Amino acid sequence: MPREEQGITSDRFSVIPRSLIFINRGNQVLLLRGAPNKRLWANRLNGIGGHVERGEDILSSARRELFEEAGLDEVDLWLCATAIIDAGQATGICIFMFRGEFPGGEVRHSAEGKLEWIDFDSLGDYPLVEDLQIILPVLMTMTRGDPLLAFHYSYDDQNHLQVSQG
Repeated sequence: MPREEQGITSDRFSVIPRSLIFINRGNQVLLLRGAPNKRLWANRLNGIGGHVERGEDILSSARRELFEEAGLDEVDLWLCATAIIDAGQATGICIFMFRGEFPGGEVRHSAEGKLEWIDFDSLGDYPLVEDLQIILPVLMTMTRGDPLLAFHYSYDDQNHLQVSQG
């Protein structure tokens, strides 16, 4: 199909693609504590990830982000969930969430923040990015081959995050 037949018009909802990666080591998950000087999520724990760059597919983006932010390049990643974030604007965000098992070796911190191994059962004791409190317990029960999960994020009238699972 030619590019002009893709149906891209300014009146349609569009999304910015991002990747988000969770690496497991036994009963722990590797999370990134945002650097104190970050505009978003400073000192809060989040998965590893970022924007998809032009010319990248989503898996290549996830692998690049994992290497840039943790120094890991031999992780077998699998897509476990997607999330559409609708913040009430013409453009939203689409997050592709990956899981993988830690292959061993050293993780390395980056300018994005410090990496921390967190026990699944103590996630509530840490300053997680808001959506992780909802989705991470679900994602951590998944195994490779489970059906893909789909989340939708929106905001209510008081600007509180609402997360639903399809």
